[in-house]
Amino acid sequence: MAQALSLAKGKIMNTAVITETKIQNYVNGKWTESNAREWLDVVNPATGETLAKVPLSDAGDIGAAFESAAAAFPDWRRTPPEDRIQPLFKLKQLLERHIDDLGRIITQENGKTFAEGKAEMRRAIENVEVACGIPMMMQGYNLEDVARGIDEIMIRQPLGVAAAITPFNFPGMIPFWFLPYAIATGNTFILKPSERVPLTMRFAFELLEHCRLPKGVVNLVNGGKAVVDALLDHPKVRAISFVGSTPIAKYVYARAGANGKRAQCQGGAKNHVIVLPDADMQMATQIISDSAFGCAGQRCLAVSVAVTVGDAQKSFRDSITDAAANLRVGSGLDEGVQMGPVITRDSKARVQSLIGVGEKEGAKVLLDGRNAKIPKYESGNFVKPTILDNLPKDSELANTEIFGPVLSLVHANDIDEAIDFLAHSPFGNQASLFTSSGAAARKFRYEVQAGNIGINIGVAAPMAYFPFSGWKDSFFGVVHGQGRDAIEFYTDKKVVVERWAKEHSRKF
Repeated sequence: MAQALSLAKGKIMNTAVITETKIQNYVNGKWTESNAREWLDVVNPATGETLAKVPLSDAGDIGAAFESAAAAFPDWRRTPPEDRIQPLFKLKQLLERHIDDLGRIITQENGKTFAEGKAEMRRAIENVEVACGIPMMMQGYNLEDVARGIDEIMIRQPLGVAAAITPFNFPGMIPFWFLPYAIATGNTFILKPSERVPLTMRFAFELLEHCRLPKGVVNLVNGGKAVVDALLDHPKVRAISFVGSTPIAKYVYARAGANGKRAQCQGGAKNHVIVLPDADMQMATQIISDSAFGCAGQRCLAVSVAVTVGDAQKSFRDSITDAAANLRVGSGLDEGVQMGPVITRDSKARVQSLIGVGEKEGAKVLLDGRNAKIPKYESGNFVKPTILDNLPKDSELANTEIFGPVLSLVHANDIDEAIDFLAHSPFGNQASLFTSSGAAARKFRYEVQAGNIGINIGVAAPMAYFPFSGWKDSFFGVVHGQGRDAIEFYTDKKVVVERWAKEHSRKF
């Protein structure tokens, strides 16, 4: 493997596991150094240490990827589905074998704990497994004699070149919402990972090198907005997948649509959980704490507002504050650490500023995570768990995605008032309910306007064989990532109606 990343094996270590290197692009089956004039530092958010340099690739870099993917498509499209999935079986084995290595890289460049890094790779592997079922999932259907002597069939065919633009918060999982389905259905693929976390996909593509995919089927181009715009504008790119903030999701969706491309764009979120008085408070506290503060709150399904109903107000407030205060914060490679840093210094400053906004709007800061000092990691981007109590329902912060370890508490008198509060949110990614009442649970899942619903679940993340849904300003598109939706997204339907005249002169 060319210029391979240097990984520390065995025991989890609190020292760097990545040797500094200039990150390359992967185009037409080989590693190539970018011609970029500008390079960014990849920084460990826990230590402030520079891990590598990533290019902001130029037009020549992305142009080579377009040509490579387009040239590879005709032959790959004609490759039988059974043959197209064989490299994915190999990839699954390699991801399993190197899951610890990938977990360490994720922790180094993203900041989440080693356990969280491995967990996201487990979800990545699930998507590879599901995509191996393409020979069945990609099948069409037929009907004989739609009229006398006329048959009709529907078949699925790949689009051509597909691309994905993925975020920093799940550098290992989210690219695999797209890549395995795109290539298994017969498309070729270009990935642009977040320039903040390029190392995880760098290593994953080194593993892909061993899977014997034809040249040009998968391509990796690092960069920023220039690469994004090139993907959106190039006529050879038929489909765009995006995960990120809502403003950028809107931009990507609009520009892709203007250029005649299909797009699926996952945006931001403001996820709510309702806690009823009959909930198992100990279980609810543990699960909601994990949801709100896991991955330092930097996930699109993190609970950020807890709506307590009736008598749950005091009991939950006290228990969640105690649980949050006792979380161990530090470097994700240290044993026993439960929460790491946020991704950048700018993110830290933004999260701390938004805590101040909530305070000014009338919320009481029960637990203040600002200006956190972590011994040995004074240069890290740490914000400790924060609890804001009695956040006004009409406050600016109530509808602002913080993307950090901040949980706001809101009170409602009954479940109807709580559901009404959720309905006013511009987002609709996830909502959860904690209760022991089946009637309340059915009412909640029936009425709440969100695409992913949890009942006594803090992170309602769909398994790979279900779509990762999202409503309102949390998603722009028609079909989502994962499962059957992925097959719909990456294929065109073709309907064939045929009749054959009787050949009277021939006898069989």
